[in-house]
Amino acid sequence: YTLDVHKKYIQKGAGERQQVNIGRLAVFASMVLAVMFTWNDVLGIGGVGGFTYIQKYTGFISPGVFAMFFLGMFWKRTTGTAAIVGVLAGFLLSVLFNEYAPAMFGNETLLYTAYPNGKGLYEIPFHICMGLSFFFTMLLMVGISFAGPKVNPKAFELDTEMFKVKPQTTVLIIITLLIIAALYVKFW
Repeated sequence: YTLDVHKKYIQKGAGERQQVNIGRLAVFASMVLAVMFTWNDVLGIGGVGGFTYIQKYTGFISPGVFAMFFLGMFWKRTTGTAAIVGVLAGFLLSVLFNEYAPAMFGNETLLYTAYPNGKGLYEIPFHICMGLSFFFTMLLMVGISFAGPKVNPKAFELDTEMFKVKPQTTVLIIITLLIIAALYVKFW
């Protein structure tokens, strides 16, 4: 906060001592805010645990962002419009699948099976929600990109030399896989 916001926009001439004090104040305010949100479990983390909570809500953003980077890196036809629509659609589709799909489409469909969550509602497991959001976001982005030029003039040029593996690296990969396989055979 201190360098990225306060020094750039609020107090441009702040000295080092002032920046340290502002940083301390920002950390203290963040801690007070964190305690306020967790005191009575305002966010509902207590029932599912922090890791599950973080994973579920990261899943709202990651399908659209991953689709955007994947198509942007490996398909020259991807357009900027498709990227923006993909990020927004990925978020909206994640919300749809996480919060509303079982109520709208039913608990058992061709795409998913929703399970009772203990609160009288049904929910789709968050990894399945992420996969569905990613899949439909990719379809939408491909459709939008087909409406654009055959090759995007601003496309990222990928150097195929980056993906060539040296023989020494291949040997190390094979040794690592053999060790992992041996550990599985021994302890499974």
